[in-house]
Amino acid sequence: MSDGRIDGTGAGKGLGSQEQQLGDAFFDGGAEEERARLQAEERAARDLIAEATGIDDPKLLAELAGLGIRVETLSALTLIPLIDVAWADREMDAAEREAVLSGAASVGIEPGSMSYRLLEIWTSEEQPPDLFKLWQEFTRALCQTLNPAERTRLQSNLLDRARQVAAAAGDAANRTPHISQAEEARLTTLSKAFE
Repeated sequence: MSDGRIDGTGAGKGLGSQEQQLGDAFFDGGAEEERARLQAEERAARDLIAEATGIDDPKLLAELAGLGIRVETLSALTLIPLIDVAWADREMDAAEREAVLSGAASVGIEPGSMSYRLLEIWTSEEQPPDLFKLWQEFTRALCQTLNPAERTRLQSNLLDRARQVAAAAGDAANRTPHISQAEEARLTTLSKAFE
């Protein structure tokens, strides 16, 4: 006599299979809904970033949104060069980290904000290599929306702050300011993003 339980004779296999199919359908549907929600969120982020920056390159906007950049974290994106220079020698010391976070405060990024938290992560863990390339694309697109005087001011401010970060750590004898060859090379690369 079978009471619906699996008894080793194969009874109940159909029920288990149906339950599995129902479960799979539920989770597949949930994954689809989640995917649709994320796509809608990224579309909204692209629109807001475009509105905030004046950038109209759909591919760049999609890359920014895909990396989790939102209007609230755009200010952190502008400080990627400082982080890149600090990591040029593959390590960030306490003085460089402090210089990056001070640079954040100087442009109005408040501790506890989303941008500040993102910078804390990027100063603790080396940033993904694609992030700097994305910053370069972002900067080139942004420069197209600026007049020459604004572009020059942006470049000068950014390179000055990046140079302060590079000089913060000193050299092997702990002399400051000292900018290593790797940091100098990064500063040159930064400058080219504005050309």
